[in-house]
Amino acid sequence: MPEPRSKTCPKPHGRTLFLSDLHLGALSSQAELLLQFLRANPAQTYILVGDILDLWHPMLPHWTAQDQAVIDHLRARARMGAKLVYVRGNHDPDPTRIPDHAKLPATHVSRYVHTGANGKRYLVVHGDEADSRLIRLHVMTRLGSLIDHGLRRLERMLRSSRSDPQARGVVDMVICGLNMLRYRGRAHERRMVQMARNDALDGVICGHFHIAALHDHFGLTYANCGDWIDSMTALVDPGDGVLYRLGGRDAVLADARDLPSTDPKEITP
Repeated sequence: MPEPRSKTCPKPHGRTLFLSDLHLGALSSQAELLLQFLRANPAQTYILVGDILDLWHPMLPHWTAQDQAVIDHLRARARMGAKLVYVRGNHDPDPTRIPDHAKLPATHVSRYVHTGANGKRYLVVHGDEADSRLIRLHVMTRLGSLIDHGLRRLERMLRSSRSDPQARGVVDMVICGLNMLRYRGRAHERRMVQMARNDALDGVICGHFHIAALHDHFGLTYANCGDWIDSMTALVDPGDGVLYRLGGRDAVLADARDLPSTDPKEITP
């Protein structure tokens, strides 16, 4: 497979967009940039590949108008005929416990199979299945979220003193570096590919690891959506069954510089 290419398509007909790790409701969410991206990249089918919502911190509420605008945009796309499939991630609440303001008219599943027009079939799962049992414990996920919240709060404080608020700060770089170090052996990619192989599929599309990727180094296609905290990427099948990577932090931030800046305000739904 060639290196991932950027592909834009103004017509959403037949187009499938894969997004993961939006973490709406978390301090780290880049909802304003995500909304800009969604408006520029409409699709006929949206596959939400887990960790879309991050709402389980009653002591640390952080639901902004921008978070709500992302939900409202996806609802509007559904009213226009778009299909929404929501693959649950380890941060997502049970579908029956999603508050009304954050509910989407989506089909909720634990896994999904995407079939392209070229006949290729991809297993779509969040990706936490590749973690060890210890890491997958619910208490570990909550602890990780609390640590991340504290670090992102520190980064926000430091950002206010920088000349370029959009520049990546030290805390952000440390978090990204530790994440890359954690997955440096790429064993998670091999485990995810093996899951697709076990089901006699052509590849796997996932999220969870916050490391965007698109390759066939292990015999099948491994595609990771990335996230909307650091990498700011998504995957797209424009209708022919071929996967492409969209977005990217530098490209998304460059587009954002042409728009008036706003300061996200926390709201109480």
